[in-house]
Amino acid sequence: MYDQTRTDRFPTAMTYDHMLERVRYEGAYPTRQRAEEAVRAVLDALGRQLTYDERVDLAHRLPAEAALALTGAVPATERVTGWGFVKDLAARTGVSPAVARWDTGAVLAPIAALAGPELLARILQQLPDGYALLFGRAQLGHHLSAAA
Repeated sequence: MYDQTRTDRFPTAMTYDHMLERVRYEGAYPTRQRAEEAVRAVLDALGRQLTYDERVDLAHRLPAEAALALTGAVPATERVTGWGFVKDLAARTGVSPAVARWDTGAVLAPIAALAGPELLARILQQLPDGYALLFGRAQLGHHLSAAA
């Protein structure tokens, strides 16, 4: 049997500095400061979309500084799709949608690994369509199982 080592796994506990270095690597950012700007913006935006246990559980798996960025915003009353998330992030940060999409992927890939598969599945089930791709995962029709 073929035992494939996954390169997207990160330690379950990670310091904020280590997380910034992973994001800096994922996003090919020239400086740590640029990576930190992306982390804060993306986690703030994600925090507006997550509610209930998923928000709290994810915050517990993140370094304290990242958890504060995630939980600092009041959850939005209206959910947006993955593309809506990117457009909103672009508008809030003053960057193009392409840069906002890049930032989102660079930040959410390590966040997905820290969350782990079970929590990530719960998070994706709570969010509208389009977020799985932002987390670097295949978009599976989670709404299809309800119709069956």
